Amino acid sequence: MASRLEELIGIPFNDERLLQSAFVHRSFIHEHPERIPGLTANERLEFLGDAVLNFIAASWLYTRYPDRSEGDLTALRAALVKTSTLASFARGLDFGAHIRISRGEDTPTARNRAPLLADVFEAVIGAVYLDQGLDAAWAFITPFLERQIEAVFSGTAEIDYRTRLQEQAQARFNQTPTYRTLEVRGPDHQREFTMEVLVGERSLGIGRGPSKQSAAQSAAKAALTQIDGEERSTL
Repeated sequence: MASRLEELIGIPFNDERLLQSAFVHRSFIHEHPERIPGLTANERLEFLGDAVLNFIAASWLYTRYPDRSEGDLTALRAALVKTSTLASFARGLDFGAHIRISRGEDTPTARNRAPLLADVFEAVIGAVYLDQGLDAAWAFITPFLERQIEAVFSGTAEIDYRTRLQEQAQARFNQTPTYRTLEVRGPDHQREFTMEVLVGERSLGIGRGPSKQSAAQSAAKAALTQIDGEERSTL
């Protein structure tokens, strides 16, 4: 199994058990503890891989985009490492077919679940880091980041500005943002929504888009820009 996995990721391992463990779901361990001596469930590797991925993504973005604000870099990193994105990376490498999972949970639907695939992808990163070091982990991850950042800027992948704003508002103001519709224009087949985001009674941003969701994302982006500007002015 390990040789096939090594082919998938393009990295020969010194300790093949590390790579094998990255694909072992805890349900399989509980069902067959005797069948995989020397292997463990992938949860610890996933924990480590998550930290390595976030570090590499942050470092890569920091170097690549020297003029971007902290808020922009954080939003970009979130778009690069979110569960659905990591799951798509894993699907591209056919990781789902190689996951060891219990018979009770082993269905095509289960193997295609985004959280499971994302965890395996992070576990593989953790295994690469432990076996080959940070440079190898960097070399493995950056091609995925390169492709995904193109999708982000082309509009085929969306930065979740609403989530980022919620985190900022709760951290800085101890409040959760609210959104309201200010205007809806155009015929049914070509609507334009105008949304406003508020923290308490204070308006932080207005955005427009062809749906409420896109208009709210635009408003959240405007709010993050305003918050970032206010923070800079106080320095």
